[in-house]
Amino acid sequence: MCREFKQQVIWMPRDYQQRVEGSAGASTPAYRQSLDGVMETAIGRYGLSERLVWQYLRRAIHPMTILKNNYETGRIPLLTIPEETADIDEAEVALARLSQGARLIVFFGTGGSGLGGQTLAQMAGWNIPGGGDTYQRQRPRTRFFDNLDGATLTGALSDLDFARTRFVITSKSGGTTETLAQAIATIQAVREAGLADRIPDLFLGITEPAKKGRTNGLRDLFESLSIPMLEHHTGIGGRFSCLTNVGLLPAMARGLDARAIRAGAHEVIDSMMAAKEPKHFAPALGAAVALALAKEKGIRNVVMMPYADRLGRMAHWFVQLWSESLGKAGHGTSAIACLGPLDQHSQLQLFMDGPREHYLTIVRIGTQGSGPRLDAELARAAGASYMADRHVGDVVAAQAHAITEALAEARRPVRTFDLETLNERSIGALLMHLMIETILVGRMLGIDPFDQPAVELAKVLTRNHLARKMQV
Repeated sequence: MCREFKQQVIWMPRDYQQRVEGSAGASTPAYRQSLDGVMETAIGRYGLSERLVWQYLRRAIHPMTILKNNYETGRIPLLTIPEETADIDEAEVALARLSQGARLIVFFGTGGSGLGGQTLAQMAGWNIPGGGDTYQRQRPRTRFFDNLDGATLTGALSDLDFARTRFVITSKSGGTTETLAQAIATIQAVREAGLADRIPDLFLGITEPAKKGRTNGLRDLFESLSIPMLEHHTGIGGRFSCLTNVGLLPAMARGLDARAIRAGAHEVIDSMMAAKEPKHFAPALGAAVALALAKEKGIRNVVMMPYADRLGRMAHWFVQLWSESLGKAGHGTSAIACLGPLDQHSQLQLFMDGPREHYLTIVRIGTQGSGPRLDAELARAAGASYMADRHVGDVVAAQAHAITEALAEARRPVRTFDLETLNERSIGALLMHLMIETILVGRMLGIDPFDQPAVELAKVLTRNHLARKMQV
């Protein structure tokens, strides 16, 4: 038995690194995943042995086989959406029409209807001081409202120039309470501003096509006002919709190439179809490690910590993806969004010296040589000669690498993603990796990663509560 095991684990690369190589013309991988920091060779008894990794990879064989079949049959549209272009063509036309005469585009959509678009828009500088020049140029500015707060919405609507503002309202079902409230309040405000006749020009909806016997409040409302709509993909739900028009429209509004985003995502699919076994597929290896750490090493929290402002919302998108997909039937680990190096000064103390229940993913990009160069004389005057003539990007790169070493010394499990360049291709590949990894963990646990029964119950109870208030 022992001899058989040793033969079976020969495949394991000694550094436990996997990468998506990309298309034939690509000179660098879209990203590289390293799991060195989760192994017992790095962190002792708190890490995983080769035997444990192998055991959990075996559990991924059937789910990955099914996932390949789902791609070939088209049963899971998320896997085939990277190959489609017609919806991008439609979105480009709609965005061009909507942008005419606009200075600002406001996106309303909660949960997955907001976070995916924010993730991609932030990569192009949204919500980052001074971050919009490269991509934005002469395009309208962008703003997102994903949480429902009466005071916030009142303040926002009172401060908008409605004649130069456009609104994109997204709800897959068309019945999301928060989004409907935002849509109704905004339409009313536009009417009160004397622009009722311009409503069809100022608004755009993204929702599912009409279905017999199924109510779609947003579609009914917008059709009554002649507001144009794009069709939300019926087979791809909110937290998985970042590669559909839901996420790509905000990306395009920020000047990103939607086709390049999908091309990056498609490289991960190509890697999956080429992999003969889970050990050859980066998301499967990631899924096996995450599940093994949870089941065998007491990990209760997974931390997503990118070292780049432009990936801050990606961490929050991941929290929803992981939590809503896997928190079912008593299963799941709590996802935590962090940002480096900021959170080295807040949460890192807990991660390194608190309960041994955190598994960190560090996302690093090639920042060396970027940002302002630090004057040598001033650096020495500040007692920081180690920063003399260095770029700010050099400092961040050093911190992002040092944290993995510090975690190893503290015997805490850590995974790294390295993106040589943060662009459409690499972000598309990273998002697809994380979605497939999440799906595989769900399948390995025997749960459906695509539903969210507890969330749906809360929606029903909210509607019932409001209905009772009206009756009183």
